[in-house]
Amino acid sequence: MVSRDLARFVRHAFFPAARVHVLFPRRAMQAITQAVHGAERLHGGEIRVAIEGTLDWPELLRGVTPRQRAVELFSLLRVWDTEHNDGVLIYLLLAEHAVEIVCDRGLTSKVAPAQWQSVCQDMEEQLRAGRHLEAVLRGIAGLTTLLAEHAPNLGGATRNELPDSPVVVKR
Repeated sequence: MVSRDLARFVRHAFFPAARVHVLFPRRAMQAITQAVHGAERLHGGEIRVAIEGTLDWPELLRGVTPRQRAVELFSLLRVWDTEHNDGVLIYLLLAEHAVEIVCDRGLTSKVAPAQWQSVCQDMEEQLRAGRHLEAVLRGIAGLTTLLAEHAPNLGGATRNELPDSPVVVKR
C-alpha cells in the first residue's frame, strides 16, 4: 500500500502543469468542442469534459480518488443543473491516466454502470498509449452511442444548457 501511495505521489509530483496544454493544444480543444457540439445534436444529454493534470498535495494526502474528484467537479461545474437531469461529465486525471464518467440522476437508471465503465476503459487505454485527443473523441463517441439509445432527443431541438468547450482545471 505504501509503495502504491508513493508511486502516486511521484506521478503527480513529476507531471508539470503546463503539460496539459502540450497534450491538449488549442486545436485539440477546438476539436473536442466541435465533437461535443455535434454529439449533442444526436441525443438528449448534455456532455461536459474536464481535464486535470494533477491533484493538489492535500488531496493526495487525504487519498482523494479520481472518482471523488470527478463527483466534486460534477457539482462545481454544475453539470447536474440541466432541465432533464441528463448531464454527463467526462473527467480525465492525466497524471494517473484515469477517466471517470459521472452522470446525473436522469440517466443513472437508464444506463448500466458497466456501460459507462466500458467507455472509461477504452479512453484509459488511449491515454496510456499517448493518444490523448483520440481518447476524448472516442469517449464522446461512446457516450453519444449510449445517450442516443437511452436518452434520445425526442424534441429534435438542441438545448445546449452546458458549455461545449472542455475545461482545464487549474491548480
